Amino acid sequence: MSVEPKLVRFKQNVLSKYQIYNSVFMTLPFDTVTKTGALLPLFHETCKKGFAHEEDPTTIVDTFFKKYQARRNKQSQINLLFRFIQYIERQVVLFDAIEDAAFPIINNMEGLGTLRNLKESATAENRLEDLKAYLEEFKVRIVLTAHPTQFYPGSVLGIITDLTEAIKDNNLSEINNLFAQLGKTPFFKRQKPTPYREAKSLIWYLENVFYTSFGEIYNYIQQNIYDDGKKHNEIINIGFWPGGDRDGNPFVKPKTTIKVAKKLKKAILKKYYQDLKALRRKLTFRDVEERIIKLETILYNYSINLNTKKTISSKELIKELLSIRNHIVKEHQSLYISEIHNLINRIHLFGYHFATLDIRQDSRIHDNVFSTVINHLIEKESDSFPKNYNDLSEDEQINILSKAKHEAIDIDAFEDEMVRNTLRTIEAIEDIQATNGERGANRYIISNNQTALNVMQLFAMLKIVAFKERLTVDVVPLFETITDLENAPAVMEQLYSNPAYRAHLESRGNKQTIMLGFSDGTKDGGYLMANWGIFKAKELLTEMSRKYDVTAIFFDGRGGPPARGGGKTHQFYSSLGPTIEDKEVQLTIQGQTISSNFGTLDSSQYNLEQLISSGIDNRISGGRNKLSDADRAVMTDLAETSYKTYKDFKSHPMFIPYLERMSTLKFYAKTNIGSRPTKRGSSDKLVFSDLRAIPFVGSWSQLKQNVPGFFGVGTALKKYEDAGEFDKVEALYKNSKFFKTLLENSMMSLTKSFFDLTKYMSKDEEFGDFWNIIYDEYTTTKRLLLKLTGYTELMENEPTGKASIEVRESIVLPLLTIQQYALKKIQELEKAGVSNDDEEKKIYEKIVTRSLFGNINASRNSA
Repeated sequence: MSVEPKLVRFKQNVLSKYQIYNSVFMTLPFDTVTKTGALLPLFHETCKKGFAHEEDPTTIVDTFFKKYQARRNKQSQINLLFRFIQYIERQVVLFDAIEDAAFPIINNMEGLGTLRNLKESATAENRLEDLKAYLEEFKVRIVLTAHPTQFYPGSVLGIITDLTEAIKDNNLSEINNLFAQLGKTPFFKRQKPTPYREAKSLIWYLENVFYTSFGEIYNYIQQNIYDDGKKHNEIINIGFWPGGDRDGNPFVKPKTTIKVAKKLKKAILKKYYQDLKALRRKLTFRDVEERIIKLETILYNYSINLNTKKTISSKELIKELLSIRNHIVKEHQSLYISEIHNLINRIHLFGYHFATLDIRQDSRIHDNVFSTVINHLIEKESDSFPKNYNDLSEDEQINILSKAKHEAIDIDAFEDEMVRNTLRTIEAIEDIQATNGERGANRYIISNNQTALNVMQLFAMLKIVAFKERLTVDVVPLFETITDLENAPAVMEQLYSNPAYRAHLESRGNKQTIMLGFSDGTKDGGYLMANWGIFKAKELLTEMSRKYDVTAIFFDGRGGPPARGGGKTHQFYSSLGPTIEDKEVQLTIQGQTISSNFGTLDSSQYNLEQLISSGIDNRISGGRNKLSDADRAVMTDLAETSYKTYKDFKSHPMFIPYLERMSTLKFYAKTNIGSRPTKRGSSDKLVFSDLRAIPFVGSWSQLKQNVPGFFGVGTALKKYEDAGEFDKVEALYKNSKFFKTLLENSMMSLTKSFFDLTKYMSKDEEFGDFWNIIYDEYTTTKRLLLKLTGYTELMENEPTGKASIEVRESIVLPLLTIQQYALKKIQELEKAGVSNDDEEKKIYEKIVTRSLFGNINASRNSA
């Protein structure tokens, strides 16, 4: 059977279907404004032609109304623009659902990078035992974060799921009903969600996707690769940040953490109960049925009320299921044995915790909290802390902290709420471990970690407050800025040299998890330097850890788009080479990355398998990925040139004013998509260091300029072209899979740029020169990337991804035009001196905010 090329499959199963269903969709009247569906294609065409003729968004909108809707009054025009936004948002949903439905047709579910392919290759090469040994120690952990990069409320996610199924079945009447439902379901939130609501919306993925896909993968490994009936390494697990991530989120309280942990436990118990209910219909044999019914009843009651008297531990549950299995093997010809194995495997994977709740807080907050606690203990004349503690050197303080032990502290005696909450959170970790098992909450991440003292403060605090006997929590430093990454090896050596900390690591299997953050790294150092800085830090941390017989586990803060460390994730991991520890792959996923890469059973299973095989690929081909000294020198020079270019750009006097007045930055706070504030500081003035990475990267994306994903790359490449040494960069590109992956991800940022949208800014008296700096860097980067790769167009090697981006960008073109039109109106009104309470200004601000939704959701294929 011949299989059509991937792009042909995409055109047949996505593009053609979208055109058909979109024409049906456009006939639906969602509200009282008539003809919206008929007028939108005309407006879309006006935008396309207008930008082709170098018209600005204001002219395009005005032309459309003059030409097609001359009789509408001002209010009616505004109403129509809002209706266009409403339709376009839903066109994005339709395209999402069609892409999801076509996923298993477009992607080869048994091809390269899948487990079946891995097994077949290993068998053919006589390396099945090597594969088994590798899988016995390798792990993939994906960590769901509540970072707000997707605007779909839960109700819309449900519709996308149902629409995907209906499209798979070509069920036109059901599709019509779902279109109508979609039209009447609000896309925006009137209030910010609470952290608990954020957690609930992500638990939806655990229950509806991961429980099945993780289970299927683990079952396949257990039954087809090992096939010995024994328990093996669980390989895949889930981390969870909503309800535990306090960094910059004052709304996450200790009660929230406990509440989320209870919800996770109830959710997994409910899934086990449902599986037992299904088993009960099959295991209708003597001496088996009543045992299954008993388990089913216990888990049903337990999932409803965690305080019910009759409970069962996860160990007891597995023991009873194994006993039932053995009885069936002996007495009932092994009937339905694989179904029992599947459930046992899932309990092994998910325990009673479902996902591991990570706690995270900023080192600066810890420092304040810790000083308060120490001073309190000094006043109480604690044996552990001398009166002159605060005057001691950092080394002396670390020495004292390493000997800290449990102290009786009255948490309520502290006046500062942050102190009380931090200490109660430590107590909460111990409580969760008691109810959900140790895997329920056993990691505490220190963001903005700068010194060994930051780690030892938390290490001591955990013992002082809660952990009397044994510390069953991993302390995870997060190094974010370029400077922190450079200092990281020295910080870790200081910790490894400390006998108390070293003993703690031995009790934790001689493993140290180290988190490295992309988002703030890119914001701080630009695209090339952030990635190269992390690569070098990983190499040095690997070398340092191995010197002390510690296995470094790297946890990557990989966001959605390349500008936040995203891009083609499995390619990135398979490119790292032998100088970087690769026993585990751990990464954060968030927002549209969750729904695009893991939102359906097919995509979730496929992308998880790709991640598992990327680690294996790196192990097998590691030697090939090693950089030569000459290539390293070029890579370092490119990163440093790019860093300087980006730093100069960032310090341009127009940088902050441009973001503040010409972009959508200040509108992010009004979208109510995440529970945490959009900036860290409380100052009214915009300060760069206070900016969160997501609104920062998002604002460049809304402008269709994507600066953090490429700025500095072009200048760095041009330096080699000007010196007549471009062949050195070509050699690096040919030799280094890491460099190649970086540039391919940067190409994605360039592909999603559209400078015609903001070309009008080039003539602006105040910002014209600044806009031209960005545009020049874009054209230089694009020209030199094409020269380096030999492509005639961007993303030429990935035509399907390129085609998907083109359709999505085309769908939102009218939305971007409307947004720019409204931004320009706001600027004009502000120049005219109108107040913030001006009704007209408020309407245009609402248009900008509403346009954010569809634009962000449409850039879903960013990971």
